[in-house]
Amino acid sequence: MSAERATRIRAWQDAVFESQQARTEETTVEYLGLTLTIPPQVQPITGTSDLLGRAVAEEVRETDRVLDMGTGSGVNAILAASKSIDVVAVDVNPYAVEAARKNAAANGVADRIDVLEGDLFVPVDGTFDLIVFDPPFRWFAPRDLREGNTTDENYGTLTAFFSEVPRYLAPDGRILLFFGTSGDSDYLHTLIRQASLDAEKLATRGLEKDGLDVEYFTHRLTRAPR
Repeated sequence: MSAERATRIRAWQDAVFESQQARTEETTVEYLGLTLTIPPQVQPITGTSDLLGRAVAEEVRETDRVLDMGTGSGVNAILAASKSIDVVAVDVNPYAVEAARKNAAANGVADRIDVLEGDLFVPVDGTFDLIVFDPPFRWFAPRDLREGNTTDENYGTLTAFFSEVPRYLAPDGRILLFFGTSGDSDYLHTLIRQASLDAEKLATRGLEKDGLDVEYFTHRLTRAPR
């Protein structure tokens, strides 16, 4: 990534931070057939969220054990639980954990989802047939808990995820990963290769903001053949 693009993304993140500070009340949204209540400390539904949400709804199988990593409001865990009866949702943000539990109950799938508080794979056991991950895109240090929804200092969390995920992925398991070029997608693909995973692009959408062209995409990751 060029220094100019990195500077522009930094300015974009500053604008995101300011908009987050303006959110002081919880909001209720209708999304892909779900009703979700999202407190201000939790990542909201955005205009590109459906690129992952629709992929989850299409990908999950009734027999899948599913992990929704960084569940936020619980949205993708709830979509997965429309088919699977064994869904684990994890988030390090206690406000997200509470919101996910409430939203699972409100959408009638609380008995199918185990919502856990913790950092990455620390609170989970066993392997999963499907792992869903919507990580923060940008590599800056978060200035508060809320900005941690969109920033990951030096990609520490993203790097740790790819280091650890092979141990938690079933032999024929799949990962659905959402990312965008408003982050460092070159680094993302380096991590994918280092984890011996293959990537298939399932959905993509291009946008332009403040003169910056960006692409958001959902990848299906699987183990590379040996």
